[in-house]
Amino acid sequence: MYLQRLILTDFKNIQSADITFSKSVNCFSGNNGAGKTNVLDAIHYLSMTRSYFNQMDTHSIHFGAPLFSLSGVYLFENVLSEHIVCVVEAKGEKCVKRNGKSYGRFSEHLGLLPVVMVSPSDTLLINGAAEERRRFMNVLLSQMDAVYLSCLQQYNRVLSQRNHVLKQGGVALDVMEALNIQLSAKAAEIYAKRATLCKQLAPEAEKYYSTLSGGGEKLNLTYRSDLEHTPLDALLKEALPRDRMFGFTSRGVHRDDIEFMLNEQSVRKFGSQGQQKTFLVALKLAQFEVMKQRTGAAPVLLLDDIFDKLDIYRVSFLLQLVAQAHFGQIFITDSNKARVEGIIDDFTNEYSFFDIENGVITGKREGK
Repeated sequence: MYLQRLILTDFKNIQSADITFSKSVNCFSGNNGAGKTNVLDAIHYLSMTRSYFNQMDTHSIHFGAPLFSLSGVYLFENVLSEHIVCVVEAKGEKCVKRNGKSYGRFSEHLGLLPVVMVSPSDTLLINGAAEERRRFMNVLLSQMDAVYLSCLQQYNRVLSQRNHVLKQGGVALDVMEALNIQLSAKAAEIYAKRATLCKQLAPEAEKYYSTLSGGGEKLNLTYRSDLEHTPLDALLKEALPRDRMFGFTSRGVHRDDIEFMLNEQSVRKFGSQGQQKTFLVALKLAQFEVMKQRTGAAPVLLLDDIFDKLDIYRVSFLLQLVAQAHFGQIFITDSNKARVEGIIDDFTNEYSFFDIENGVITGKREGK
C-alpha cells in the first residue's frame, strides 16, 4: 500500500497543492515554517482522521478560509485503489469519505491506511505525563484492533458516567455496582491487550536501539497498571470512599503508564538527550514492526525533521535501514536539502525530492 497522489486545499499554510509521490522514498526540504511538516500531517490526517499536532480540527484551516480539504489516492498490491477525502469546515462540520461514501463513524476508518509518525514533539512520550504514553498505546492498538478501539470507547463512556455519579453523591450502591461491573469487564480486555503490546514492542525497540546506537545498552519497556495484581472490581470497591470524596474514579486503566528504561535506569531521569532521541526513534520503528507483523501491511512511515533527533551518522544508518523494501513508503522532511539528498543518493535510486517555500511545493526531482 502506498500514497500515489495527495491534493491539499487550505490546509494550514498550504493553500493549494497536487503532489504525486514515489512509492519508496519522498523528501521535502525547505526553511523552518515553510510547510514541510504540514504535508506529513496531511498524510497522517488521511489515515487517522485527525492531526498529529492540533487537538481541534478547525485549527488546521488556512487563515481566513472557509474550510480545508484533503484528498488522497492509495494503491495496493492487488491493484485496488482507495480514494480518501477529508473536509473540515470553519463552523466545525467534518466529513470523511472513502471512495465517495461518508463514514457513519470516523473510527470505522482507522486501520485501513496504517501510519507511523516520528516527530520532534515525540519527546513528550518520555518527558510528558502518563496520558501521552497511554495515547501512544491507544493510537497504535486502534490501528490494528477494532475490538480494542470499541472496548476503549465503551470504557471511557462508562468511566464518564461513573464520574458523573460520584460528583452527584448519595447514589445507591446497586447503581455503583452495576457501573463497576461494566467498567471492570472492559478494563480487563484493555489491560490484556496493552500488556501483550508492550511485550511485543520491547524486543523490537531494543533491536533498533542497538542498531542505531552501536549496542552496549539494554533497553526495556515496563507496563504499569492498577490491574497488574488485582481485578478492577476489587480496586473500585476499595477506593469507593475516596472516589466519593473527590468525585472521580481513582483506579483503572485510565491511569496506566509505561516506564522506559536503559540499563535498568529511567530514560526520563537519567538518559542523555542523545539517548532519549535514539530511544524514541527505536520505539517508533518498533511500532512499525509490530503493526506490520500484526496486519501484514507496512505502514506509511513519516519522519519529520529527523536531524533534530539524531546526528548525521545515526541519520545515515536510519535512512539506509528504512530505505529497504521491508519498510515500504517513506516521507522525510529536512531543512537542509543537500544533506538529506546526499545521504539518500548513496543507497537508493527510488525517490522523489520536493522543495517547499511559504506553503508552495515545487521542484520535484526523481531518482535516477
